[in-house]
Amino acid sequence: MTTQPGKTLETFPNPKPLRDYHIHMEIPEFTCLCPKTGQPDFATLELDYIADQHCVELKSLKLYMWSFREEGHFHEDMTNLILDDLVAATQPRFMRLTSKFYVRGGIFTNVIAEHRKEGWQPAPFVELSRFSSQSNTRGA
Repeated sequence: MTTQPGKTLETFPNPKPLRDYHIHMEIPEFTCLCPKTGQPDFATLELDYIADQHCVELKSLKLYMWSFREEGHFHEDMTNLILDDLVAATQPRFMRLTSKFYVRGGIFTNVIAEHRKEGWQPAPFVELSRFSSQSNTRGA
């Protein structure tokens, strides 16, 4: 096998650094080991971020995620560790990592960790609807 897991997160220049835009990634096959039992833990990770000058390159992200397969981590530690590494590599305006671990012993665990660049404020959210209330009214 020529491809191996690794801890290097590569980046590329943000193609639109003057615009805040939302990047969403889902990583449905994350695995690590329980540090107490050595049994595998399975999770879906959701990565949401607003890039500043750099975006994370997907192949390096895949190999980085793969590198946890044989490591023992508590869910909370793993989520914060991955977020810290991604923030160090990309220096985003905003980043959120949500880890949704599958059931173990009758318990689902979700861990959410966030980073905000100092001084960054999100633009107000704009809710667009397909139909305004006026377009649904009928004339007599």
